[in-house]
Amino acid sequence: MEGIPIAELYIFLLAAFLGYQLISRVPPLLHTPLMSATNAISGISLVGSIVVAGANYSTLSNVLGFLAVTCSTINVVGGFLITDRILKMFKK
Repeated sequence: MEGIPIAELYIFLLAAFLGYQLISRVPPLLHTPLMSATNAISGISLVGSIVVAGANYSTLSNVLGFLAVTCSTINVVGGFLITDRILKMFKK
């Protein structure tokens, strides 16, 4: 098994840096719509991970599918909690 190719590692690091820079420059008024869109994407990944976990291809796919379902669920619930908290900040 070969290591991670340099090009893929470079793309990953560049994407992580760019994502951090973009999120850190979002004005406070846009946080709620941004979190809602991110939550929708997380919901799509949750559905995909449920499909993978239930496909029963192999033990490895079941374990990875279960981990993906767990992580996606935490992400969706956290997104809803953060969105709710941000919306409460705008109420008087």
